[in-house]
Amino acid sequence: MKSLRICIVAPVATAAYNQRLLDAVQPVMPPDVEVSVRNISTGNDCIEYRVDWLQNGYPVVQLARDIEREGYDGIWLSDFDMCGVEAAREVIDIPILGGFPPAAFTALALSQRLSIMTILPSTLAMQQGHMQAYGLQDSFASIRSIDCPVGDLGNLDKVIEQTFQAAMLAIQKDGAQSILLGCTGFVGVAARVTALLEDALHTYVPVIDPNQAGFSFLVSLARMRLRPSRACYSKHS
Repeated sequence: MKSLRICIVAPVATAAYNQRLLDAVQPVMPPDVEVSVRNISTGNDCIEYRVDWLQNGYPVVQLARDIEREGYDGIWLSDFDMCGVEAAREVIDIPILGGFPPAAFTALALSQRLSIMTILPSTLAMQQGHMQAYGLQDSFASIRSIDCPVGDLGNLDKVIEQTFQAAMLAIQKDGAQSILLGCTGFVGVAARVTALLEDALHTYVPVIDPNQAGFSFLVSLARMRLRPSRACYSKHS
């Protein structure tokens, strides 16, 4: 059987997070899938504002074109806010996914109301807008910030505690039935927060890791030989 070649793209101009992204998807990586990680060559080192998102978007498009030419079967764009994904679909004929849709669809396969745990106040409105863009307002319980910049997400004990506290509020105050981690930098967080919630609430509430949900979804699309719809994304040469 031919192996699938999947490229993980971190849409930032640094390789600092590459190993963490590989570690994040390792538990859901099938044995017949070859994976590599790439970064954009120009742009910001993190995406915390709309300006960062805009500046890093076009380098993603250019990199996606190169990745397709190298024979990859799909691209997992490791960004909850899908930096450059929609535009890249106009220039490539392989599937490319960003973080929000597969994470949200996973949550809604397991519950009816979801909350997003995001990193900073600067991302609150932008990520709330994803629910409107995908017509999921009726399933939206809340979005809460843990007030932690991307560069500090490696401080796992602190991040897990802050995420747990915010998730407890989302469940008890906002009516959330599942939790989305609203940044692909939340690596090693989902399982531990799930366990803390179950201990505290005596009930199971799924916490969705966007890297694992997105990578798994992307692999499924590649296996099914599905690609961007040209009725939606007109091909740009």
